[in-house]
Order: sequence, then C-alpha cells, then structure tokens
Amino acid sequence: MTRRKKKRWEDHQLGHIGRREARTAFYKDSANRISLNGEWKFLYMEAPELSPEGFMNKENGSQWDTIDVPSVWQLRGYDRMHYTDVLYLFPINPPFVPTENPTGIYKKIVSLNKEWMSHDTILKFHGVDSAFDVWVNGTHAGYSKVSRLPSEFDITDLLQEGENDITVRVYKWSDGTYLEDQDMWWLSGIYRDVELINEPKNSIIDCAVNGDLDSSYKNGILKADITTKEKSCEGTWKLERAGKEAASGVFRTEDGKVHLEEMIPEADLWTAETPNLYELTVSTNCHEIKVRVGFRKIEIIDHNFCVNKQVILLNGVNHHDYNPKEGRCVTYEQSKADVLLMKQYNINAVRCSHYPANEHFYDLCDEYGLYVIDEADLECHGFEWVERYDWITDDPSWEQAYVDRSVRMVKRNRNHPSIIMWSMGNESSFGCNFKSAAKAIKELDSTRLLHYEGDYEAEITDVYSTMYTRLKRLKEIAEYEIKGKKPHVMCEYGHAMGNGPGGLKAYQDMYRKYKRLQGGFIWEWYDHGIYTEEGGETYYRYGGNYGDFPTNGNFCIDGLLMPDRTPSPALLEYKQVIAPVEVTRIDGTQREFQLKNYHDFLTLEQFYIKWSVQGEKKFLQEGNIDHLTALPHETEKVIIPFTPFKPEANTDYYLNITVCRKEATQYAEAGHEISKVQFPLDIRYNILEERPQGNALKVWEAENILTIENDGVTVRFHKVFGHLLSVSVKDKEYLSEGPRMTVYRATIDNDMYKKEDWMEKYFIQKSSEQTEYFRYKEAQDKVTVSVGKYFGCYNQSWGFQCDYEYTVYSSGQVKVNLYGKAIQNGKLEPAFLPRIGIVMKGNKELQQAVWYGRGPGENYADSKEAGVMGIYSNSVDEMGTNYIFPQENGHREDVRWFGIGDGDKTLLCKAEMPLGLNLANYTDESLEEAKHPFHIERAEDVIIHLDYAQSGLGSNSCGEEQQEEFKVKLQDFTMAFELQVVSSGEEVKEAKRRYLD
Repeated sequence: MTRRKKKRWEDHQLGHIGRREARTAFYKDSANRISLNGEWKFLYMEAPELSPEGFMNKENGSQWDTIDVPSVWQLRGYDRMHYTDVLYLFPINPPFVPTENPTGIYKKIVSLNKEWMSHDTILKFHGVDSAFDVWVNGTHAGYSKVSRLPSEFDITDLLQEGENDITVRVYKWSDGTYLEDQDMWWLSGIYRDVELINEPKNSIIDCAVNGDLDSSYKNGILKADITTKEKSCEGTWKLERAGKEAASGVFRTEDGKVHLEEMIPEADLWTAETPNLYELTVSTNCHEIKVRVGFRKIEIIDHNFCVNKQVILLNGVNHHDYNPKEGRCVTYEQSKADVLLMKQYNINAVRCSHYPANEHFYDLCDEYGLYVIDEADLECHGFEWVERYDWITDDPSWEQAYVDRSVRMVKRNRNHPSIIMWSMGNESSFGCNFKSAAKAIKELDSTRLLHYEGDYEAEITDVYSTMYTRLKRLKEIAEYEIKGKKPHVMCEYGHAMGNGPGGLKAYQDMYRKYKRLQGGFIWEWYDHGIYTEEGGETYYRYGGNYGDFPTNGNFCIDGLLMPDRTPSPALLEYKQVIAPVEVTRIDGTQREFQLKNYHDFLTLEQFYIKWSVQGEKKFLQEGNIDHLTALPHETEKVIIPFTPFKPEANTDYYLNITVCRKEATQYAEAGHEISKVQFPLDIRYNILEERPQGNALKVWEAENILTIENDGVTVRFHKVFGHLLSVSVKDKEYLSEGPRMTVYRATIDNDMYKKEDWMEKYFIQKSSEQTEYFRYKEAQDKVTVSVGKYFGCYNQSWGFQCDYEYTVYSSGQVKVNLYGKAIQNGKLEPAFLPRIGIVMKGNKELQQAVWYGRGPGENYADSKEAGVMGIYSNSVDEMGTNYIFPQENGHREDVRWFGIGDGDKTLLCKAEMPLGLNLANYTDESLEEAKHPFHIERAEDVIIHLDYAQSGLGSNSCGEEQQEEFKVKLQDFTMAFELQVVSSGEEVKEAKRRYLD
C-alpha cells in the first residue's frame, strides 16, 4: 500500500503542463507586449490545500491583499526570512516536501481589445520560485518549475475580448527545491517580470544564431536556424554593423525551419576586450525580430581554451542577482551598474552563480565585454551533509529534471557571444544525470565549452575546474596533474567575506606563470545583506537576524560590493592585482621600466602612462608617455624622463606610474586609471640636528606616581604597574594611556577557523603585563625611565620579556623603545599570532588624523597592492571600514609617522622603522562583541594600535590561509617611536626633523 500520494509539486518526473518549448530571448521583437508588472491581488496561506474553493475564478479575490510584482513575498511581510548556505529547511525525503508549504495565490485582471485578440497570446513568466500553476478565466492553463528560467504558455484559446482573469498559485517548496539548494536567502514568489506577448499567426518562433570564424580567424561565418509558426513561411534577413549592411538575403521555411549560412569577410570580431556586435534582423510580412551577433570562436588548442585562437586568462567574479531591498528582484539599471563597475575594476569574466541570470544581464555582457560562464539552476548541496551526496544525481529517475535545466538554459541564452562556457550546475556531486545533461548540451551547442566543478576527474567536461584550491595544490595541478591535460579554471576562490580576501596577488602570479591555469572567479560580487530601518538605525541583516535557525549567519556577507554598492577595499585590491598592464623596474636603474601587456587582444596603443615624482606630500615633476606599442602578451621598455633635483632634507621620494586609457570607452571616461604603481627613488638628503633644550625637567614621586614636568610637557608613570599614564601639555592631556603590549586583534571572518583556538585555548584577548623592574635616571636635559615587564596570556607558558625605555626630553618629546624577547617555558603555542604590537589611548577630542604611510584606504601585509605611500588625512571615524559584520578594519601598513589632532594641536608620533597603524573610536573588545555597526560601543578615548607586525588576511573563511610570510610568529621584536605635541598644520615639518641622539 502506498503511504503517500505524490502531489503535482512533488512529481520530479513531471516537467511541466502546457509550457511551451524553451526558445531564444530575442534582443528586439516587433510583437506587441503588455507588462503585467505592478499590483496583483494576493492571498497567502500555509499550504496549497488551504486554497479557498473557486479561487481561480474571476469573481473571487477582490478582498485579498495587494502585492507588487515582481517581488518576493518574504520582503512584503509574508512567511519568514531564512538564510542557509547548504542546509535544506525540511527533512530530506525526495521528491516529497513538507505539508506546511507556504503558498501565494496571485490574481490580476487584464483587458484585451479586438485587435489584440486577432493574434495569439503568450503568457511569459521570467522567474517564479519555486513552482506554480496558472489559470486563465478559471481554466487551468499550465504548470511549471525551475525558478530561474522563464516559462511561456499559449493562452490564446482561453481568452476573451474585454476583461480576463489570470490566477497564479506559487509553491515555496516543490520537488524542484531539491535541485535549488544554492547559498542564498530562501525567497519565494513571482520575482521577475511577467508579460503578455501578442504573437502574430505566422510569427518567428525562434532564431538560434552562431557567429563562427573560418580557419583564417578573420572571416565570420553567420549561421542561423530560424523556426516559424507556419510550416512554410517567406521572409528576409539583414546583417548590419553600426548601421551599415554587411549581408542580406531571403529565406523560406520548410516544415517551419530553415538554416542560413553566410560568409562575412574581414569581420569585426567579438572578445571581452573588443565587444564588436552585429545586428541580425529577420522579418516576415507580419513579424520582425533582432538578434545581436558576435563573431568569435571558442575552442581548445594545445590543452588551453582559446577565444579566436588566443589563450585567455579569466579575471572573474561570481555574480548573484541581488538587491538589498528587493532580494532577487533586479532591474536592468542595477545590472548595468554591476557590469560597468566590473569593467572599471579590470574584471573580464563573470560566472552566473548558480543559476541563469535575468535576460538583460547577458545583453549587457555582450555589449560591454565580459566572458560568461552560464550556469544551470541546479545545486543539491544539502545531500553532502547526510553523506549521500549523489542521492538524486545518480538516480536515473531524476535524469529529465537535470537535463531540462541545462537544455532550457542553452535554448534561451545560446545567441549571446559573451557566453563561453555552459555550466551544468554547482556542488551536486557527480553521476549519470550529469552525463545525460552534458550529452544534451553538446547536441544543442557544440561551439562552447562544458563546465561543472563537481566532475572531479573532468570526465565529461572540457575544463578541469576546482574551487578554493590552495596554492600548493594549484602548483601541483599546473606542473604535474594530468586530468586529461584539460585547461584549469578556479570557479571560486578568494572568499570576499568581511575584511578580505588577502593573498590575491599570489594567485594571480600563479595564473600568469602557468599557462594551464586560466584564471578564476572571486567569491563573490555582492554582500547579501537585507536593508533594515529599525529604532532609528539603518543597517543590513544577515542570517539569524530574523530568528531563523538553522542558519549560516553572516556567511552571506561575502562580497566585493557592500549592500549599498560601496566598493570594498578588497575590490580596490583586486583591481590592482589583475590590472592588465604590469609595470616593473629594471634592476639597477631609477628611470627604466618594463611594461608587460597582459591584454589578450589589445595593444598598448590605446593607453598612456601618467607619471609623477612625489616627495611625500609634494609633487615635483610630472608628465605623460603616450607612444606605447606593446602587442598582447608582449613587453616594452620605457624611460621616465624626470630630471635631477635637489632633495629636501629627510624626505622620501617616489616615482608614481599610472596606466590610463587615452579615450573614453563605453564604461569609463578618457583618462580612466587601470593601474597605479609606485617605486621608491634612491634620492635622499639626511640631516641630523641638535635636539633643542627646554627648561629643566622637574621629577617627583607621590603615591606611586612618577611625574616628569616642565612648562612644555608633563609625563606621568605608575611605578607599581609600570605604565606610562599620560602625556600632557599645558594641563591638556593628549596621550591618556601609554603603550601596552598586545597580540590580539578583533577577529575577522577569515579568522573563523582560528578564532576558537585563539580565544578559548590561547586566550590571546586576555593578556597582562607583570612589572619586573621600574627605575629612572635624570640627566641634564632628559629623564630616562626603564621598565621591565613580562607579557603573557591566561594559562599560557609562552610570552614575551619586554623592556620599555622612555626618554622624556626637556624639549617636549617622549621617545619610546620597546625590546621584546619571545619566551617559551612549555611546548604549546599558537601556530601564529594576529599581531605583535602595542595599544595606546589618545584624548577623544583628537579626531583629525594625518599619516605618512600606505593609503588612502585600509591595507594589510597580504593586501596592499592598491595602497601607495603618501601623506594622507582623514577623520578617525573615516579611517575605518564599516563592515556589515564588525571586525578588525582600518589598518595601514608601512607608517613612518602619524598624528591625531583637534585643529589646534596634534599628538605626533614618529617611528624609527615603519610600523602598522590602526586608529579608532572603539576598542577591539567592543568590535568583537558587536553584531552590527550600530552595536559598536564608542570608547572614551581614541584607540591607537601600533604594530611591529600584523598577520595578513588570507581567505580562510572558505579558502587559503595566510601564507607563511604573512603570519606573525612568536618572535623577538623591537619598536621605537617618538611622541610630541605640535601645532596643527606643522605635522609634516616636525615629522622631518631628526635628532643626533
């Protein structure tokens, strides 16, 4: 006896009812359209079976709620918001889904006139999550699923002149949900456009186009397969480029089909760097469609994938359809903004993760030039967590469900030249159903490559794809591993979660070194935060903020773009790392440089160099070099013609070289910067001067407080605890707490797998300094205070023996030398530490920051390609990065000096050797505790971190740990810096002064 009867939305072998065969999304179509976007009547219920009787009839629904389409109902107050990365939100029992199955019934009245009724009517849904039934005037018109693909129904025979009722019942859960377990919010409803198409009786149903090349790679071959509704139909076609005719002809279909093929001599070819498009117009006596054509050839040559016979390198990103206020509802304008930003940041490729995007997204990639991996709406990652990963992937009864998702994707999108690979899905193990899908794709389109990372042996795919591969393993793949000698691509790497990723340059260097490694795609483009206004605060929610459980928390906050579309520091870093022109100095020279052109098709003729000689803050000389000639993948030598100059005392000089575009492009203005690099110049004039003397210093002790004072400075120490308590001038305190050693930073998302050990095993956030000695010595114009301390963390056998030496000069400076010796009295210690440094506190009124170091934005040891040396200024608050999930941020590397001031006076700190700097109005502890930016408790002081070294960022939230060279190990260290209060505006002048002692 059958325990449970399948419902329609639980029948994985039922692909659809009444849905039309998938077809091309035309670029333009003369058929009239009525948009059904806008207000619909809406009824929400907890299960389909709770639908009211006769709900599909016209007379019902007037008392229902109103909802806008497109939208997702969870962001309109229905159902519950829930985020998971992998987990299904119901028991795994395919193809069955919960009885509690949130359901929405949509209803709209559409008026049609007599002229409209003379043609056929196609009802098109561009995207509905996850399955749905549709009724027209009370009669069932069809059923469909696959959330991220369109569904079309011919409803001609169900319509009448005048008012017509369209009712749609949408199911949150269906058998299709088992194939749609992507890493994103669970969102439901009619979330893409809905429209009626008034299709002529002898319309052009489909037109599949391929712009191929002949063996010379110069001449285009136009291939078009036209399908018409009538069995025999005459028409014309015309191919144009920029308004000029390139070819034309006539056609007649037989049995509704015709194949066209035409040679296009000396065609303008399409690549991501040269996105040249033609427009094909196909016309009958009553219908006209347009398709944009790009002539290019994708193939594998000598074990590399090539475009137009050229091996290419993919500098890509993974892209979801996402909007912080609307979920998966994305407009053309937002998609265009995404594509423009990608181009402006040197990105040349995008993977549609993990489903086909809106139709307009591919048009934009065609037009602006991005290589696309188009991916089927298929992921069943949750099966891995029950240790039966191939449960349905290797079950033949699910074959058609797998094949359907790939075939419909290909049929809709195959005219887009930007698409170079078809991906069958993501993270779904491997089995017979992927073999069937691969076969079906190749039968439809053999002109593109086949991708699927889950085919671990590259058995059926054309490329060997991996994700989050560590550098050591990547090198092995490049040098030794065969896998059929197929080209390699990393479909995901560089997890951009929170502060990070670091280490991107190491990956890019590997890609550029080994020809087999053809690049990869950063995970991912966008932070998936949900815009929230609450209690006077504006912030972005993530998993768990709605009481949703189980959840993967802020794992959805992992993009190069923040939810408000602010480029993260990681995007700035990625732009520089992948810059297609590399500038290196020729050894032993000051003016001679080599340019390496990493473009695959463009020469450097379209670019120029802008150079300048910088003396910290001043720019002495500048110029342009605009006669560049290097061919793709070639190099050329340039000489920067700066002239000799007399250096100022104690000033560092740099040569800045910026590579810019000569002319405006579709995506950027003339002069757009694609790369900026900086080289120190070996030009320096050092002057040491006698330190000025002030009035004699007075020294006294009272209640364990040592005070050193004259009319220019007051410095206080605690003799028992060995702390520098304060530095004041004229009764105003500037330093409110002196240096204390620390090895702790507020953990970043990329520390997530180290955090528990760091904080619950090694207790790095729980440290103390034990005073071992305190002594001082007076001299004629200075007082030296020496303090010995032992630094350690709770219950640890490792630590540091620290010797602090403070020299207070009568002229008002306080010099600090710290010598740290690593101690290990046992065996257990962390593999590495977040940082070795000191923390101090400044007067909270000192909110104007200035520094000489890398900038202007934050940078870290393994993420500083975009940071160049200079003198920068900002407010203390603006020194930080406001990550959606609070964590360590705002660091600056290679800082030589900095100041914090109130507009009148500045506390200036000069370092003898470059240090790392963080300035903030909150403590690390507050940052660690906060779950959103508005939770961060402001401190009573400015918190100053100076680091001997801080570990890099890595990508270990989902990828490579920090490289060894960027890990701070238990080690000896020294730090030396000098504090002084100066007049605001005099910081640069005072920072350059160097003294003999």
